[in-house]
Amino acid sequence: MPAPLRIGLAGLGTVGSGVIRMLQTHGETIATRAGRPIEISAVSARSRHRDRGVDLSAYDWEDDPVALARRADVDLVVEVIGGEDGPARATATAAIAGGKHVVTANKALLARHGQALAEAAEAAGVALRFEAAVAGGIPVVKALTEGLAGNAVTRVMGVMNGTCNYILTQMEATGAPYAEVLAEAQRLGYAEADPAFDVGGIDAAQKLALLSAIAFGARVDFAGIAVEGIERVNLADIEHAAEMGYRIKLLCVARHTPEGLEARTQPCLVPAGSPLGMLEGVTNMVLLEGDFVGRIVLSGPGAGAGPTASAILGDLVDVARGFVMPAFGQPAASLARTNRPAATSAAAYYLRFALTDAPGVLGRVARALGSAGISIDRMRQIAHAGAEAPVLIVTHRTERAALDMALAEITGFDVCRAEPVAIRVEEV
Repeated sequence: MPAPLRIGLAGLGTVGSGVIRMLQTHGETIATRAGRPIEISAVSARSRHRDRGVDLSAYDWEDDPVALARRADVDLVVEVIGGEDGPARATATAAIAGGKHVVTANKALLARHGQALAEAAEAAGVALRFEAAVAGGIPVVKALTEGLAGNAVTRVMGVMNGTCNYILTQMEATGAPYAEVLAEAQRLGYAEADPAFDVGGIDAAQKLALLSAIAFGARVDFAGIAVEGIERVNLADIEHAAEMGYRIKLLCVARHTPEGLEARTQPCLVPAGSPLGMLEGVTNMVLLEGDFVGRIVLSGPGAGAGPTASAILGDLVDVARGFVMPAFGQPAASLARTNRPAATSAAAYYLRFALTDAPGVLGRVARALGSAGISIDRMRQIAHAGAEAPVLIVTHRTERAALDMALAEITGFDVCRAEPVAIRVEEV
């Protein structure tokens, strides 16, 4: 059998330990499939003595991950340290400079420095692989770079953060408010002690930045993605959406428009009976649309030791087989700087108003919308007690600028008791 692919593993948290466990469990099978053994030469982490539930005795230890990346007995560095700068960036940079392949699960690193790292890897003739950085165990990067390589991708859309999907589905299922469900997610380990990265939409947007680069031949541009989290999603909106046949999801959407590449992460209403609408718990789902293939749907666990380690091993097997390709599916220098339109494409919107219950109030709202060129698809007043009447409206397709103009006028009415809520209805 050919010489082994020798690994330096930087980071021994949940994912790093999962990689070791997978190699120790299925090493012979993996070697058969890869055509050569895949062996760990050395490991590195912040604490040498922490019990990680795996046997590290066969591996050399390096306190410094950069020193690990420079070892002569390392052909490939697996970087699962995390963070967009610091040791993670230094380790990946040192590995590439030394002519070593890099496999990473670090979306934050790639969302910020992916272009530079990809160019460096291509110049050095080494692989930079990151299947594990997007949607956990779902092979969406491979699907875009290989399976759909003959297609012009028209849209990428999906739920790419399991924490947010868990919170939204639990709010609907239990009737509990956002803060209560978030606390439960933290107790279960689905949300971090500081959940802002997840619930603020940043994690999902970083993943979308990477998929957009592959799908549309665009330079990685995290700053060009419009980001909105789920912190302001109200239980009432989840319940009202369900009554009208919708569910609220934190969606990642990227698509080409005449004005440029539209890329956004935001809460949206989707039909309850659609694949995205039926998605429960911490599961991720990505929809890819191509001009020849049509639509394909990929679904599975988006995080965790097993799924993420599985994605890393898939990349390791490819490199062991000698498969080296540009990180984003085409030469990094050919990735285009794309225009990012200031406005999103037209869509229907769900609107919720808290209005004074008095004659003529609904007419004033309808006239304000009509004056802005917005037509109403359906309207409903919720049964209530007291002087405040909740009113729900779903519009026909409209430009967001026109809607904002109408909402600004309505907010100024003396009968408007709270700021209106507007949530996009995404076509699925």
